[in-house]
Amino acid sequence: MPQSDTVINEGDSSAAAGVVIVVAAGRGRRMSGGIGIPKQYIPLRGKPILWHTLARFEGNDSIRGIILVIHPEDRALCSHVLAGKPFSKLRSIVDGGAERRDSVCAGLSASDETDDILLVHDAVRPFVSDRLITALVQGAVNHGAVVPAIPVTDTIKEVENGAVIIGTPDRRRLYCSQTPQAFRRQLLIDGVEAVRDGKEEVTDEASMVERAGHEVRILEGERGNIKVTTQEDLDRLEWLMSQQSGAASGSGNRVGIGFDVHALAAGRKLILGGVEIDHVCGLDGHSDADVLTHAIIDALLGAAGLGDIGRLFPDSDPRYKDISSLQLLREVAARVRHVGATVVNIDAVVMAQAPKLAPHVAAIEQSLAATLEISTARISVKATTTERLGYVGRGEGMAAEAICLIDSSQQ
Repeated sequence: MPQSDTVINEGDSSAAAGVVIVVAAGRGRRMSGGIGIPKQYIPLRGKPILWHTLARFEGNDSIRGIILVIHPEDRALCSHVLAGKPFSKLRSIVDGGAERRDSVCAGLSASDETDDILLVHDAVRPFVSDRLITALVQGAVNHGAVVPAIPVTDTIKEVENGAVIIGTPDRRRLYCSQTPQAFRRQLLIDGVEAVRDGKEEVTDEASMVERAGHEVRILEGERGNIKVTTQEDLDRLEWLMSQQSGAASGSGNRVGIGFDVHALAAGRKLILGGVEIDHVCGLDGHSDADVLTHAIIDALLGAAGLGDIGRLFPDSDPRYKDISSLQLLREVAARVRHVGATVVNIDAVVMAQAPKLAPHVAAIEQSLAATLEISTARISVKATTTERLGYVGRGEGMAAEAICLIDSSQQ
């Protein structure tokens, strides 16, 4: 049967309990940051992603057992994860296979015949909530097979040969599925049997159970139940976890500070805050060397906990040669919004002996505000000299400092 598009209610979960199979056998090294390990072992707030995932189920009263499926080559990495916390619910660690169906089958084989409710979860979804886990267990009790899903918000296009649109599905009937996915034991067994021949690719357990002819219902998923696939996903999780910690203190505000300096050089344009200013020389750098915008970028990244400008836009990368710093600021603003934050205000100062910058401040504030998509009332730019002291006072360079406040309390 096709997957139902009916969202079920949570129901009474007081007595239900299940066993979760955590699938951690993937080799996804694409985003491992050059450290050469699968993404489930990448650190997140000081602990491997897998550690956080296991901890979610360890602390949930609706879960009475955990079966961990890993790659045979990851035994040492897994031992390191488990050394950090005694997971009392962890029953067994088994080797997975080449395909997801093989790993699920291995986890299923390690379960007990009395395990009537089985969940399957991606190791790299470490932010699943207690509410969702409990609701899924009860959903499986009530309906046999349930998956969390969220409605598609973008218009979806079906494309042929990677270039030609051949259809536009009705997005009102489309959902993005998540994990954990919960099933009565026999339904999952039927699903594994239905795809054992391996002729067709299956990307989740619901597909297997559907293939076996069983109805699968959906339960309302969570936007925060992120699967770590890219560095941006990891950044957002870092942010969400920091905000969860901050919620206890009742504050969603974070402050960042940025500082930058560039030497003056003949033959260069002087760009500050995206505004070209007439001067005998400009600032030297790999990009347009907009010292003010660079300081603001670092302040925003610092407040959001997203690294620094050198890490995101290294001067060794030819893509950023002579690039407008406003383009970089636009990308950073998108990253800040992606983690659920808004810019409250920015206060910045430019240190330059010459030229006089006061006549240009209004244009600079407007340029920055337009790039950040905020009101000019949220940006304050000041200019000062250093009374002819130091490299700024000697006309050898310029410096800028910025402080910003961001807020995530309304995410």
